[in-house]
Amino acid sequence: MHHDHRALGLASAPTGSRGAAAIAMQRPVQPVTLLRPHAARRAARFFVEKFPGRSLYAVKANPSPDLLRVLWEAGVTHYDVASIGEVRLVHETLPDAVLCFMHPVKAEEAIAEAYFGHGVRTFSLDTAEELEKIVRATSSDGVPASDLNLLVRIRVSSEHSKLSLASKFGADPRDVASLLMATRQAADALGICFHVGSQAMTPAAFAEAMARVREAIVEAAVTVDIVDVGGGFPSWYPGMEPPPLETYFAVIHQAFEALPISYSAELWCEPGRALCAEYASVLVRVEKRRGDELYINDGAYGALFDAAHIGWRYPVTLIREPESHVRPMSFSFYGPTCDDLDHMTGPFELPGDVNVGDYIEVGMLGAYGCAMRTQFNGFGAVEAVVVDDEPMASLYGAAAPARSNVIQM
Repeated sequence: MHHDHRALGLASAPTGSRGAAAIAMQRPVQPVTLLRPHAARRAARFFVEKFPGRSLYAVKANPSPDLLRVLWEAGVTHYDVASIGEVRLVHETLPDAVLCFMHPVKAEEAIAEAYFGHGVRTFSLDTAEELEKIVRATSSDGVPASDLNLLVRIRVSSEHSKLSLASKFGADPRDVASLLMATRQAADALGICFHVGSQAMTPAAFAEAMARVREAIVEAAVTVDIVDVGGGFPSWYPGMEPPPLETYFAVIHQAFEALPISYSAELWCEPGRALCAEYASVLVRVEKRRGDELYINDGAYGALFDAAHIGWRYPVTLIREPESHVRPMSFSFYGPTCDDLDHMTGPFELPGDVNVGDYIEVGMLGAYGCAMRTQFNGFGAVEAVVVDDEPMASLYGAAAPARSNVIQM
């Protein structure tokens, strides 16, 4: 895929070696986002070819137009959008993409703009009030729309996931049957969706959720046309090494085949993290060392929001010439802002002689990294560079799952 680097605001890496070490040799003063389109393309092909249904990309994980185009060209045609801003962005970037508005609480004006202005026909809901709102917003001269795909979101457990999504959305179990029956009347295609939480560490999460889907279908006695198992597909992080994604797909397919649903029913999923985590990393510089604490030039208000606020551990590599052979030790990071909350506890394993002026690559930040960046305290300016080396870890057969924590320049 050819990129016009100037149009995308990207700088080309030096000719020859186009990896993290080559960028570090330029001694950048500010953090640099390293983009790996080939890794995102590989992840997309994996889902398109191996998931036993349709894969929607969850745009919130990384809304970069460049990434959206990579996924589209790799065969991802449907996009899970959660706001009118995401609807507009994807429709503008990929005019032929199918948009699915999968946030169960939407402004009525947003529903109307999505339906009439951007061709959106798929919406999720978890209450009777939201169903009425969707019907009103998509009606024309008082006539209800006849081409809606409506998915009722049910509440399932997040106990197998590192980040819970169980408390905010999902129909009350006592209301599911009546809500499914009412939605069946308004929908051309009726669906059930759920979300097991982010970074689900076992396929059992999906097996248990599909058991809830079965109960709901049996109780409501409705014909279901779409079963959407949501997101939660994991990526690789230190201390969070999941089983192969194929095992998740097998469990989901087996449960789907056993459901009492329409013979032509569709199976959907909504990967976010799994499609984009390997797409980007961030190269940071050490500005100060205080014992086992490193002060770096990106942090909680930049790409490392999750490392600070929920203690997420990312893989790290010291990039230095000559290579360090000092035994690794555990470090925590402070980011560049004046806020004490700009602290990432880790632990991050790096050679014990890491010091001021060294460069560290922080991996797997394509998901919920760059998307969370702010301009707080004036530290938001970050250059992005396309590189062609492998990500620090991969679930798609690119590498042993993780690289060494030292790379020679």
